Amino acid sequence: MAPADLFDAHPEPARPVTVLAPGAVLLPGFALADAPALLEHLATIATEAPFRHLTTPGGATMSVAMTNSGALGWVSDRRGYRYEPTDPATGRPWPPLPPVFAGLARRAAKQAGFAGFAPEACLINRYVPGARLTLHRDADEQDFGAPIVSVSLGLPATFLFGGLARTDRVSRHRLVHGDVAVWGGPSRLAFHGIAPLKDGTHPQVGGVRYNLTFRRIS
Repeated sequence: MAPADLFDAHPEPARPVTVLAPGAVLLPGFALADAPALLEHLATIATEAPFRHLTTPGGATMSVAMTNSGALGWVSDRRGYRYEPTDPATGRPWPPLPPVFAGLARRAAKQAGFAGFAPEACLINRYVPGARLTLHRDADEQDFGAPIVSVSLGLPATFLFGGLARTDRVSRHRLVHGDVAVWGGPSRLAFHGIAPLKDGTHPQVGGVRYNLTFRRIS
């Protein structure tokens, strides 16, 4: 038996779709086929609009580095959270949304029951070991009728998904390279976050995790 056949004889078990809450699902491996192209475009985007650690309105520095792609980009500073059409660091428009980004977001949203999703922005977060994202909800958009589509690349992470109140019970879900989470409808304003990233090395991405979050703003 050839080496390739050895792997084919013991394939990794398929992971079923996980329902996180009404209107919220985890689609295991949904982005795997697109992952190489996503990473290639991500490198280009980061060259044009480098990753940076934003400051919260309260003055804290975020442990997650971020950049944006699309017609609008999410920014944070002492003036608050908001979307801007240009990168404050360069004064130039954010890099355009690559077709493979938009296509994946549309397909994932449709798979989750939200047909017709047209993302305007892709927030790109870069996590190193120890970085985290505290519980929050995505409420800076004008259109809450559109879902959030979140793509995981690189190191595994623990996704925290709660309810509409910060004090609601939080469930924990392991995200790996190629997984996609989608939440909308009754869960559109659910609190969510990422637990501190554990150390490790991913064969295609190295010692980091990237998260692509697609949103409709208006």
